[in-house]
Amino acid sequence: MRVALVHYWLVTMRGGEKVLEALCRMYPQADIFTHVYVPEAVSSTIRQHKVTTSFIQRLPFAKKAYQRYLPLMPLALEQLDLRGYDLVISTESGPAKGVLTSAETTHICYCHTPMRYLWDFYQDYLEEAGAFTRFAMRPLTHYLRMWDALSAQRVDHFIANSHNVARRIRKHYRRESTVIYPPVDVSAFTPPQGHYAPPQDYYLYLGQLVGYKRADLAVAACTRMNRRLLVMGEGPELKRLQQMAGPSIEFLGRQPAPVIHEKMQQCRALLFPGEEDFGIVPLEAAAAGRPVIAYGKGGAMETVVHGTTGLHFARQTEEALCEAMEAFEANEASFIPAALTAHAASFSTERFQQEISAMVDIAMAKQ
Repeated sequence: MRVALVHYWLVTMRGGEKVLEALCRMYPQADIFTHVYVPEAVSSTIRQHKVTTSFIQRLPFAKKAYQRYLPLMPLALEQLDLRGYDLVISTESGPAKGVLTSAETTHICYCHTPMRYLWDFYQDYLEEAGAFTRFAMRPLTHYLRMWDALSAQRVDHFIANSHNVARRIRKHYRRESTVIYPPVDVSAFTPPQGHYAPPQDYYLYLGQLVGYKRADLAVAACTRMNRRLLVMGEGPELKRLQQMAGPSIEFLGRQPAPVIHEKMQQCRALLFPGEEDFGIVPLEAAAAGRPVIAYGKGGAMETVVHGTTGLHFARQTEEALCEAMEAFEANEASFIPAALTAHAASFSTERFQQEISAMVDIAMAKQ
C-alpha cells in the first residue's frame, strides 16, 4: 500500500507535528507533502521520510513568513501530484486537506480544527491585526472560506482530534467525523520508576506567546498574587508580556525537551488560560504527575478532569484565574501524581495508533 501524508507546514515540532510523527512511525515508507519544510526544525523521524514541498517553499522568505502566503496555498495544494497512492492522510489546521486525489485513493483527514483564522477565531485575529492587514483580510478570508468548505468535500473520511473539533467540522463543513484523540508520549514526561519529586514553588506556562493562548492572564494573575511563574515559549506577545510582568515572572524562551520535562515534573501546576481545539500540553503535565488550572472551554473540558487532574475556571479573566489558583492552593495535596499519570495514559501513542489503524481498515474496505 502506497501512503502519502499531507501536512500544512513543517517549521517546528508542536502538537500537530507530533501527530504527524506518530503517523510516520505507523507508515515508515510513506511520502510527506507540505508547503514549507525546515528540516532542522523537525524530528529525525520526520526527516527520514521523503518530503515534497509545494511551490510556496520557493517564494521569498517562505521559511519564516509562510503564513503570508496563505491565499496561494489552495492553488499550491492542487498542484501536488498524488497519483498512484492508495491512502492519503492529511493533517489539517492550516491548508492541507485540499489536495486532489483519484477515485481509487482513500483520503482521510485528521483535523486538528477547521482553520481558526477563517472560522471560530476570525474576529479575534481581525481585532489583533494592523489596519492594512484588516483591509486585506476581509476579501481574502471570504474567498478562502468558500474554498475551505468546498475542499472538505474532497475528503472521504474525517477524524476529529476532540469532540470539540467534531462540532466545528459538523458546523462549518456539514460533515460527520470520528473522534480519535492525539497521541501523548506519556513515558517521556513521567519520572523514572514513578519517583515523583515534591513540587517546587513555581507555576508553569508552556506554549506559544500569541494572543489567543492568553499567556497574559497567567502573567497578570501571578504578578498580582506574587507567585513565581516560569514562562516557556516565544512569539509576538513576548515584549508586551515582559512589560506587564512583575518580579516573580521569569521568561525562559524556547527550551529543549529535557528542560521542558524537568520543569513540568517540578512545577506546582500548569496554567492553561487559552481556549484550545484540544491542547496536548495539559496531558503532558498530567503524565508528569502535575495538575492543570485551565480555562473551562474547548479541549480542556476533555483533557482536564475538574477536581481530579486539575481545576477549570469559567471566565477568561485575571480575577477568575486568581480565584482558581487560590482554590487549588487550598486543596493542593489532594492531587495524586500517580492518578494524574494514569489519566494521561488513556491518551497514549499506542492507543492512537490502534484507533487510527482500525479507522484506516474500515475506510479502505469501503473504498
